[in-house]
Amino acid sequence: MLKLAIFDFDSTLMDGETIDFFAEELGLGKEVSFITEEAMSGRLDFFESLQQRVKLLEGLEYSVVEKISHNLPYMKGAIETIGELKKRGMRVVCFSGGFRSATSYAKDILGYDADFSNVLHQKDKKLTGLVGGDMMFGFSKGDMLQRLQNLLGVKEDETLVCGDGANDLSMFAHAGVRVAFCAREILQKEANIIIKEKNLTRILDELEKEKQ
Repeated sequence: MLKLAIFDFDSTLMDGETIDFFAEELGLGKEVSFITEEAMSGRLDFFESLQQRVKLLEGLEYSVVEKISHNLPYMKGAIETIGELKKRGMRVVCFSGGFRSATSYAKDILGYDADFSNVLHQKDKKLTGLVGGDMMFGFSKGDMLQRLQNLLGVKEDETLVCGDGANDLSMFAHAGVRVAFCAREILQKEANIIIKEKNLTRILDELEKEKQ
């Protein structure tokens, strides 16, 4: 019986990459999205790619960060899927290599219980190009998942994880149900559920199939 569900945010609970939306404001959308794709496909170290991308955001007004973070397009089926999993008695948590300005705002809208992500450093109401937080490294999601499992008394086979990119691999290593959602090939190889349609309720369909 599943007790804990962990979802990635960017391109999983939200349709797109938060940092790419920020970069578009500075005319750097293509440059940042290229680095994002390289990192999510496993060709670049996540920590290094995060530093590179955030550095490019230096000078962006924090009011713009908040405006974008509060108007992101959430993935089809996100609210319904999280609501159903919680009805089944599961704790639902968001792990994001993105930013708390987006994940904390989305928490009450989408209905998950907690979020762990990174914080964009600001000074004089502008981004400094620096970042810190809970999900800075390629191993961060797996590390945090193990800590949560120990804290909540949840076993590996009672855990569902869902993501789309290479930085989700570390949490895939500690979960019984591993959902690759519209994911890069590197993650699909480690999944036992692969969903190629942008609709999170397909997870519920797959869980029903496994019951039969």
